[in-house]
Amino acid sequence: MVSVLRGIDLTIKQGEMVAIVGVSGSGKSTLMNILGCLDQLSSGNYRIAGQETTLLDADQLSRLRRDHFGFIFQRYHLLDELTAIGNVEIPAVYADRPSAARKKRAEMLLERLSMGDRLNHKPHQLSGGQQQRVSIARALMNNARIILADEPTGALDKNSGEEVLRILEELHAEGYTIIIVTHDMGIAERAGRIVEISDGKILSNRFNARSRSMKSDEDSPSKHIFFHEEISFWRAFPGRLIEACRMAFLSMNAHRVRTFLTMLGVIIGIAAVISMVALGHGTQKQILTNINRLGTNTLTIFAGKSMADVRAAKVTTLVEGDATALAQQPYIAAVTPMVATTTTVRHKRIEANASVSGVGDQFFPAHGARLVEGKLFDANSITNRSLELVIEKESAKILFPDGASPVGQIVLLGKVIARITGVIEMQPFGSGSETLSLYLPYTAVQTRFLGNTTVRLITALLAENTDSHWAEDAVKRLLITRHRAEDFFIRNSEEFLKEVMQSTQVLTLLVASIALISLLVGGIGVMNIMLVTVSDRINEIGVRMAIGARRNDILQQFLIEAVFICFIGGVLGILLGLSVGALFEFIQAPFRLVYSLPSIITAFIFSILVGLVFGYLPASNASRLDPVTALARN
Repeated sequence: MVSVLRGIDLTIKQGEMVAIVGVSGSGKSTLMNILGCLDQLSSGNYRIAGQETTLLDADQLSRLRRDHFGFIFQRYHLLDELTAIGNVEIPAVYADRPSAARKKRAEMLLERLSMGDRLNHKPHQLSGGQQQRVSIARALMNNARIILADEPTGALDKNSGEEVLRILEELHAEGYTIIIVTHDMGIAERAGRIVEISDGKILSNRFNARSRSMKSDEDSPSKHIFFHEEISFWRAFPGRLIEACRMAFLSMNAHRVRTFLTMLGVIIGIAAVISMVALGHGTQKQILTNINRLGTNTLTIFAGKSMADVRAAKVTTLVEGDATALAQQPYIAAVTPMVATTTTVRHKRIEANASVSGVGDQFFPAHGARLVEGKLFDANSITNRSLELVIEKESAKILFPDGASPVGQIVLLGKVIARITGVIEMQPFGSGSETLSLYLPYTAVQTRFLGNTTVRLITALLAENTDSHWAEDAVKRLLITRHRAEDFFIRNSEEFLKEVMQSTQVLTLLVASIALISLLVGGIGVMNIMLVTVSDRINEIGVRMAIGARRNDILQQFLIEAVFICFIGGVLGILLGLSVGALFEFIQAPFRLVYSLPSIITAFIFSILVGLVFGYLPASNASRLDPVTALARN
């Protein structure tokens, strides 16, 4: 540890104008920092009006700087994003003064310092002398009675420097205590007392008889420390929050590119979350729509013990009579048996493999088939075992490549002649097999192709508001009674629907989780860039602390900036996610994105939490900075 000051014994009276003079490295700036409570003693005592400052905590020292001291810096230390009046107002902001009152006082101070026509100019629009006047007005904002000026003319030309010294002399004449740190003995000679320091020790401490300054009352040091009335936290909190939000917004606006790059990860993360969830819901809805068209709330009865039963083909007890018996039950709305075979279909020179399904007349509406051309066979066709053929639209394109109408045309199914009566379009399920799909009355298939009365399966559409599990048990009891054995099994569409729903939900959860990971990565990006931001703005933090900002004020401001970034990023992410859905609509994708308001709200809230969680570390680091160290950072 290096000792900068050693054996300093100094008393400054109320109303004095004191110059602390010395060469660079003599310790004069360190002494001023201790006097202004920016730095703390490693040993010894420092009292202000009898109050020991070494016993004060960080917030108490902040209050002392805010209400008792005004700082004028060599480099002005104005905040670039604020106007002249905005810079002057800052100490009053941290003192919880009402907006109208502090604005009025800031205007008055700037006008007094001949800056009335520069109220709304930012620092880069002002000359060095004008910036120093703004710095002086800021030092006077809270009516602090002690002005600490560190090389106040060091960065100014001769005329501007002379003007600043004249202002300080006027303030001294009004009763302010002025402490000037300088290396220029010419400036020091204008003070009422000169304290010369070298190598951390006071060489001389003498009154200046040539000074034009008002003499202090040497016998009456300040008996009190003037503090503004402290407003309770809860009364002050709304105003502090509003001001912190305003300052955060101004800072973000001043660094728009950096702000946008910071929020880019959040934008992508939020857009990914709501898009992936919408994609999952859209897929789920499309599957459910297709299933609904195929017939919901149905029971399908198969011969055999299960799909894996190798003896199922030998079971002959599932017959048309079972379908007739089921159709008579009050909880059954429609029944359609089904048998199937494969053969070749030939029309003129075109020949192809075909799957011939023997179905009932209620098969087509139950499976969501759409009639494209012609007509479907009816109950009379079933009774008469008619060879009335219904083909799918895709099959018609293969059999009739010239575009001719298939209706009324004769085709050969193996050795059986059939007439095409209708063309249908089925729902897009299947693997895209080249085998053509054809439909005949099941009675015709039984008679002309299979030579028996057994059926492959029976589909029963349940009546409205019928509980499918209850109906499944009833059907099972009925068929066991008829067959005297349980040589069949039943597939309940509700169970199938549940399986599909569970699968799509798992898929949705999976893709949403991946999207959440991207949002977390975006949050880490926010934290990293905020840490860099704190490093870049250390000097600003030091200035805010010097003029009275509490640690909580710094913490609040940087935390609000992080939350703002994630808030705006969340809004833009939602808009981007919704744009993805619009893009799907524009390109006419086979399914739509279905957005869920709860998922959007959840993702948005999560983005705010990302700002809070990942913004806390940078904000906490900023609030714990030492004022004098931060001010020394350029």
